[in-house]
Amino acid sequence: MDPVKALKQVAFHLERAGEPTYRVQAFRNAAAVLADLDPAEVEKRAKLGTLTDLKGVGKSTAGVVLDALANREPAYLAKLRHVDISGGEELRAKLKGDCHVHSDWSDGGSPIRDMAEAARDLGHEFMVLTDHSPRLTVANGLSRERLEKQLEVVAELNVELAPFLILTGIEVDILDDGSLDQDEDLLARLDVVVASVHSKLKMPRAEMTERMVTAVTNPHVDILGHCTGRLVVGKGRPESQFDAERVFEACAAGGTAVEINSRPERLDPPRRLLSLAVDAGCTFSIDSDAHAPGQLDWLNYGCARAEDCGITPDLVINTRPASRLLSG
Repeated sequence: MDPVKALKQVAFHLERAGEPTYRVQAFRNAAAVLADLDPAEVEKRAKLGTLTDLKGVGKSTAGVVLDALANREPAYLAKLRHVDISGGEELRAKLKGDCHVHSDWSDGGSPIRDMAEAARDLGHEFMVLTDHSPRLTVANGLSRERLEKQLEVVAELNVELAPFLILTGIEVDILDDGSLDQDEDLLARLDVVVASVHSKLKMPRAEMTERMVTAVTNPHVDILGHCTGRLVVGKGRPESQFDAERVFEACAAGGTAVEINSRPERLDPPRRLLSLAVDAGCTFSIDSDAHAPGQLDWLNYGCARAEDCGITPDLVINTRPASRLLSG
């Protein structure tokens, strides 16, 4: 087993398990240190017991290297593989891509290439890169100029990573009046637009309803992201209040998919609203909202909830190949 790959696998599974960033970064940093060394030097240090003399390599990371060089699965990795993310397996197997993914261009922790390669290794045919729009400064949202530059980077990566495909996109803020936080002509150039509310989540019900209906009926919007804005872990955050039937009817009429957000702290929307969306005739997008490679493997959470609510694969837009997804 390649020790660098083993360290990256540990980092992936730590992210998947929701472990703290500092712990994940320790394994990624160690992988980067070893990647710069000749493999023969790594083996020599392993035999001499001097791996931990390297800056960025500690006892735990060195243990992974020693196991890998001995051609056995690292004990640290074996333990992490037992973290259970089960349910929704039948629907999960039909997903061909993920329509909501962040990179270090906004508030993600990893480069676009790393996110794409991790998505590919999970068996995806595509991922949609949806970094934040400019008003969300806390998330380093992309200005017009930065987004245009990102489009150039994605085009280059698509040549290198083919046949895997990175679709261009954005998670655009829904502003107070329902307009979108990016220029219309630029939104028209993107493959997929996810529109989400990130501010004034306690807006009165009637105003929030108008705000969301305006956004989902915008012809550039493809997906309504994490519609209630709730958080269900820690101190939590209550759901935004809006007329769900009216919003979902507008989604169905305009062909805007309702996102089933798989992040374990969101699991948004709740099951009762998913059932309303089914009744309204909506389509859905089951997304990870990943901000790190390991989080791409959270999709089972969303798939399980979709299956519980009777959502069949034909209603899920990311069960479709990229070509069909883009053709509508």
